[in-house]
Amino acid sequence: MRNSGTNGVNPSGPLNAYGEESVSIPNINAQPIDIRRALKEGMAKLRAASVPSHTLAAELLLMHGLGRDRTWLYTHPEVLLEAADADKYRALIARRAAGEPTQYLTGKQEFWGLEFEVTPAVLIPRPETEHVMEVALARLGPRGLKIHMDTGLPRGILRVADVGTGSGCLAVSLAYELPHGEVFATDTSAPALEVARRNALRHSVADRIQFLQTDLLEALNPESRSFDLIVSNPPYVASEDAAELQREVRDHEPHGALFGGPTGVEIYPRLIAEAARLLRSGGILVLELGYNSAEHVREILTEQKCWTSVSFTNDLAGIPRVAAADRL
Repeated sequence: MRNSGTNGVNPSGPLNAYGEESVSIPNINAQPIDIRRALKEGMAKLRAASVPSHTLAAELLLMHGLGRDRTWLYTHPEVLLEAADADKYRALIARRAAGEPTQYLTGKQEFWGLEFEVTPAVLIPRPETEHVMEVALARLGPRGLKIHMDTGLPRGILRVADVGTGSGCLAVSLAYELPHGEVFATDTSAPALEVARRNALRHSVADRIQFLQTDLLEALNPESRSFDLIVSNPPYVASEDAAELQREVRDHEPHGALFGGPTGVEIYPRLIAEAARLLRSGGILVLELGYNSAEHVREILTEQKCWTSVSFTNDLAGIPRVAAADRL
């Protein structure tokens, strides 16, 4: 704020060495910029920073900054951005170029056709994890329906657990798909559980999900053996492989949700054993797998001798991504 002229300060601006008023050179970033130029500028900066899918990232960040959809952007290329919007967009582009994931910058990610809030407290939901949903629902078969198709009578409550829920993408999606489901979602991280709770509220399933801060399934009563389905996308990246991860993952996503130990498979024996104590006869276990962990998990399921109908499902890259088994 400019002071009054009574203190000797020229209200029109500073004087140069010749007693003349100085003229400031305008900042190029203050010049008007339209949608087309903003997108081109953002794409170029992200491409120069070797950001994967730089075109999509530039679009998503501008959509987020303006609160508009992609159709609007491309049908209004000549619209000039307000200075504040241009500054906000450039700041988002700079952060993405520095390695921050687009999903953390926009605060959202789609999973199973639903939009989920994501923060740096949770792992970003990935398309591969949708295979867990596909396998779980396929395995449930008619049990996944709220009524008996032959009689029209309602089914009893379907008890489901999601271990290491993170954003709640599996727990919320299962509750959404299974209207007769009672879901228990566990995580060791209190901040992650808060994000999951908000996502449950967003999709109107919070009344059927209990969120528990616990390690794996420890807080659940193993004596009842009353669960019909247990799913998990556990930490399975080998800590010794950290240097090989993309910087977006290594530097920004929560390590507790990423790394499963030196080799990445350390969590599976305990997780599978705890699931065996909770599942009823005929109950289903569905696990997401890390790279090269399928044979290790197969050995565990075979050695425990309480599992049947063991199967493995490949992702779109042909990598075994999901293990499933029924409790005897």
